[in-house]
Amino acid sequence: MPSELMWLSWSIVLGLVHVLVAAAMGTSQRGLKWNVGNRDGISKPLTGMAARAERANRNFLETFAFFAAAALTVVLAHKSAASSVLGAQVYFWARVAYLPIYLVGIPYLRTLAWAASLWGILQLIEALL
Repeated sequence: MPSELMWLSWSIVLGLVHVLVAAAMGTSQRGLKWNVGNRDGISKPLTGMAARAERANRNFLETFAFFAAAALTVVLAHKSAASSVLGAQVYFWARVAYLPIYLVGIPYLRTLAWAASLWGILQLIEALL
């Protein structure tokens, strides 16, 4: 399996971790009845760590589509290179770091992790050019 696909696979697992963390923290604030219900009406706003988990999850989903498209295109176009593999690795590990950094609430470090993940995507795109 090409390395970019391996990192894409691990990123899918990481995405599920984001979803589960956000869901668990949301349920802890809103209650199990809300979680299993129809969720009609306006939900109680999340606060603190639960709100940050929800935002981290949304942010992951915003970047993941670009990463997945770039990784798949690199593999399908047979353009894999050391830089694209490094880009996929950096994307994954930066996103691993992003979740706990955001949950704890470290603003500048969070932005640095986000920027590193963007750099990883850009390395994949560069391999296509």
